[in-house]
Amino acid sequence: MIKFKPLASGSKGNCYHLTDGTTEILLECGIPIRKIREGLDFRLSSVAACLVSHEHQDHAKAAAEMMAAGIDVYASRGTIDALGLRGHRLHPIQALQGFEIDTWHILPIDILHDATEPLGFVLTSGDERLLFATDTAYIKYIVPGLTHICIECNYDEETLSENVTQGKIDPVLRQRIVENHMSLERVKNMLFANDLSNVEEIWLLHLSDGNADAERFRKEIFWLTGRKVYVA
Repeated sequence: MIKFKPLASGSKGNCYHLTDGTTEILLECGIPIRKIREGLDFRLSSVAACLVSHEHQDHAKAAAEMMAAGIDVYASRGTIDALGLRGHRLHPIQALQGFEIDTWHILPIDILHDATEPLGFVLTSGDERLLFATDTAYIKYIVPGLTHICIECNYDEETLSENVTQGKIDPVLRQRIVENHMSLERVKNMLFANDLSNVEEIWLLHLSDGNADAERFRKEIFWLTGRKVYVA
């Protein structure tokens, strides 16, 4: 049974623990390794691997330390080169080329973000399937058979525009946010496009401190889908 646990989410750092009851994986390592150890109750050695979506520090800060601790790290060649990582614990991966980590089958997918070669991940174990996508403007793929959705919901368009009008956000920053992060409206469109009949839960990730309302976002996605919705 898939269990997803956020250790950290947002621009200050991202790290998520995922298990199917047999194999444990970390998604992102964008917080100090000390905090990762604490979040895992000091059971880091039970983790089989860490998947890194892209090179920005709030997602990849502890990548080298993870390898030094004996954890295999999987990332795109663009991410690896941007981080300057080297070592036998490092595994280059490519979009749409699946691979196995013990009981997990993992399919990387290309996403849209201002990074060298960013990836999202579709992770399958038995008859359960989880989509993980954060720091992306949108998701261009339809993913069949989803049971869990973990997706960025960084802002909503109205709040972002109001913050620009009030001078809280520079218009240039607004444009960068729109071009690189997923809005509430785009999350809804993505959910409309996919078959949700088997979805058990939805996690909203990487909410902006100033451009998002966590409880409103949770309620709107629940009203839309009727599924359990959590905010990381």
